[in-house]
Amino acid sequence: MTQQFAQEIEIKPKKKGVFETDAWKRFKQNKLAVFGAVLLSLFVFVALLAPVLAPYDPYVSQVNELGTYDVHASPSADHLLGTDSLGRDMLSRLIYGARVSLSVAFAAVLIATITGVILGIIAGYYGKWVDTAIMRLTDIVICFPVLFLAISIATILKPSIFNVMIIIGLVSWTTMTRLVRGEVLRIRETEYIEAARAMGQNNLIIMAKHILPNIMAPIVVQATLQTAEAILTESALSFLGVGVQQPVPSWGNMLNEATSILVLQFKPWIWIPAGLAILLTILCINFVGDGLRDALDPKTKKT
Repeated sequence: MTQQFAQEIEIKPKKKGVFETDAWKRFKQNKLAVFGAVLLSLFVFVALLAPVLAPYDPYVSQVNELGTYDVHASPSADHLLGTDSLGRDMLSRLIYGARVSLSVAFAAVLIATITGVILGIIAGYYGKWVDTAIMRLTDIVICFPVLFLAISIATILKPSIFNVMIIIGLVSWTTMTRLVRGEVLRIRETEYIEAARAMGQNNLIIMAKHILPNIMAPIVVQATLQTAEAILTESALSFLGVGVQQPVPSWGNMLNEATSILVLQFKPWIWIPAGLAILLTILCINFVGDGLRDALDPKTKKT
């Protein structure tokens, strides 16, 4: 008996690692997704090492040789991206802005994902009046444009990084809720869920242990794509003055200086770097999201 058990262990196939799965192989075949992942990792790396990489303090105005503030200085060897209207080094603010913008986006998406997953699973699993109540609330929130709703809440609350995270998270959960609800409706009547009920497992265990792991793929993809939306929303709020406030640097409030026609036309180093950073980050996140969607799609798996 022991020998037979040992033989069964020996012939048991080895579990594949993360980088040996079919999904990872499909993801690697998507060149745009790999490029986006590499560049996005670079942005995250720069954000984490901002105190080391930034050449100057992003909050301190620089003084020139004449002893005056070096305001709107053109790009030079001392200031590779020039200085802003207060004489602060733009490269340093751009690097620190990556830390602020990315952290706000990731935290907001985490809030939206947790809220959406919980509400979506409850609505899809219980159905009936619970489903109706949650989905009608979702429909009401969807009726309002995300940016309009975020601006309305931001004008009530005191603008801060923490409040911006909460605001974006609380207005972005609806898409995740509808997605999760649809996935739960699809699998809640499957045989393994019925078997779990027959074994006497309570609803909480069934939702957490049997349903949630089987809908993680679309959740991951949606959360990735929502990160790009969160960065764009944070930039818009900060640009309008109801998001991250000065002197804290973020890509959005760095663009605020472009409201001056003089800066917009004759001082492009003030706003182009931040605009390009937002554009590239959103593109990279979308590339990664599309790659994950193709890689995790069960229809593309080999039979």
